[in-house]
Amino acid sequence: MTEETTTPENAGLASTSGDVPPDRLAIHPRSPYFDADKLGRGIGIRFKGVVRNNVEEYCISEGWVRVQAGKTMDRKGNPLTLKLSGTVEAWYEDLGEDAPVAK
Repeated sequence: MTEETTTPENAGLASTSGDVPPDRLAIHPRSPYFDADKLGRGIGIRFKGVVRNNVEEYCISEGWVRVQAGKTMDRKGNPLTLKLSGTVEAWYEDLGEDAPVAK
């Protein structure tokens, strides 16, 4: 398995590559980190060694993910999220088993 490393120094380099997901990405259209084209490819997230499928937003360089806090909603009807810190890895699911992983 080929692995790509993303650090703050080369974050711009990795995000321009077509094989490695961006350093930060969100699923909500109102976020400045939303990118429908990249989300359309399917992004796999491994957080603290466990593959997660309920991630609302992630940042690899800062080491955190946002997940929904149950069914709780705020007064505008948006889900409340929790920011969890730890090791984050991301990859494009459409590349199959040998996809490069951004760490």
